[in-house]
Amino acid sequence: MPDLRSTSNRRLKMLYALIFCSFLGLAAGLYFFQIMHSDRYTHLASNNRLRMIRFPPVRGELFDRHGTPLAVNVTTFDIMGYPLDIERENMVETLAALLSRHGIPATGEELGASLKKQYGPPYRVVRIVGNITLSQMADLVADPEFPQQLFPIPVWRRTYPAGSLAANVTGFVGEISEQELRTLSDSGYIGGDLIGKGGVERQHEAMLRGTPGEEYVEVDARGRKVKNLSVKQPGRGVDLLLSLDLGAQRLAVDLMKDYKGAIIVMDVKTGEVLVSYSSPSFDNNLLAWGVSSKEWDALVRDPANPMMDRTISGAYPPASTFKVLTALAALEEKVVNTSTTFRCSGSFKLGPRTFRCWRRSGHGSVNLLSALQNSCDVYFYQVGLKLGIDKLMEWGDLFELGRPTGIDLPGEVSGTIAGPEWKQKRLKEKWYLGDTVNYSIGQGFLLMTPIQIARMYAAIANGGILVQPHFFSTLGQNSVTLPVSKKNLEVIQKGLDYVVRRGTGRHAASFGVTVAGKTGTAQNAHGDDHALFAGYAPAKDPKYVAVAMIEAGLHGGSIASPMVGEILSYLLVPESRGR
Repeated sequence: MPDLRSTSNRRLKMLYALIFCSFLGLAAGLYFFQIMHSDRYTHLASNNRLRMIRFPPVRGELFDRHGTPLAVNVTTFDIMGYPLDIERENMVETLAALLSRHGIPATGEELGASLKKQYGPPYRVVRIVGNITLSQMADLVADPEFPQQLFPIPVWRRTYPAGSLAANVTGFVGEISEQELRTLSDSGYIGGDLIGKGGVERQHEAMLRGTPGEEYVEVDARGRKVKNLSVKQPGRGVDLLLSLDLGAQRLAVDLMKDYKGAIIVMDVKTGEVLVSYSSPSFDNNLLAWGVSSKEWDALVRDPANPMMDRTISGAYPPASTFKVLTALAALEEKVVNTSTTFRCSGSFKLGPRTFRCWRRSGHGSVNLLSALQNSCDVYFYQVGLKLGIDKLMEWGDLFELGRPTGIDLPGEVSGTIAGPEWKQKRLKEKWYLGDTVNYSIGQGFLLMTPIQIARMYAAIANGGILVQPHFFSTLGQNSVTLPVSKKNLEVIQKGLDYVVRRGTGRHAASFGVTVAGKTGTAQNAHGDDHALFAGYAPAKDPKYVAVAMIEAGLHGGSIASPMVGEILSYLLVPESRGR
């Protein structure tokens, strides 16, 4: 009996010890969870009942100088959900099947990839599918199988009324890439946001974007909204009134319909760009609303390069349009004057080489004015040799050739103000006098963009001021006053007047406005010569400068000059707009 009692006592003590240890463990657990880590678990519990809906910013719109819409917002719907609910209910495949039944193509893989790109806190709402129209959204939510944990929110989408007419200027928006997200990680962007991908949309992204909105809601255990906690409405970006004239732009499109190349028109005093058309173009609406990888590859691999903006990214030999700079440099350096003459027999011999004039029979005795008027190559060969390559490059640098103009578009190239050092570095060859001969008439290694040619001619027209080309009127002006004499500029202006009134550019004078300018025919290693014309109007009181560059256009006088004359007439002679 004593042994049985002793055994029972031991068992009771062990039970008491076990209960005590259990209470001790429970107390330790309570201390661990409620005291030491209370903040963490309170935060987790809060996250489980809080949801945050992020509303995309409302993008500012684009208009031409007369208020005509160039880029506007339309309302569509995004289907949104929370990562916690989506994972818990495994609803990606269910939603993909539902969308397909309603005529909206989608696969589970595509929806999953979209969700992965938007990864963030589990309480932040994400977009599952976008670009849903009002009628499509009404059909979906009326379907009994539409997941109740998902919900639509209205969002803006970009549309471009002008489409391909001004695609190189407006650019387009698209979903932000992973690389852009990494670069802009501190700027408030998240996966799925839209961002400017080209043109003004990209250049002025900071002004156009706006600010995102947020709504915090409390939900129950099943993810259903209980109440709103706070709301911050999305902020609208700045609407931009651009200098572009859509009517004149449309005329440029018509003039270029059968050609590849570019037309640009600029105010000679302010630098405002009224026309900037690159042919062929592309429909930026398709890119803004999404294209397949196959469609995108076809667009970027198109041999016609429709997405290259030739006005700022096409680098071409300026050909005879460069002769104005050779002539001005020669006058300023006192290498020639208006009385200096050279005889053109149709060719010029330099050592063993013979350089031809475009007129094989020659121009006879010519001075600077008649050389400009008739675009005599032989005259400028000899002037270029007298100046030398160093002076030619010095004057090119003075006019800021070989560097971007600073126009407010992305993708502008610098062109090439080539010389001895450039040739040695690039080709491992020395510079020859024959290279200087070619340089003097805008051929050889010299390359310029249409916007650079327009800027150079604007400086000739406005009295020697290099203006900064731009589309947005509040862009800070960085004009440069050139150290050139008014007298010498007037000589060049007179020569350009002769070109149109009785020289190679007379076709530009057929549209009721006085034009002064210069033709150009640039050698093309890949086919027929390029045709150029740079001119301004009115000739006596210039307001606008225009450049037409036609790839494989053969002759600047017959192809490019009438384009410039017609578009300048449209802008300066109102009655011409009805022709």
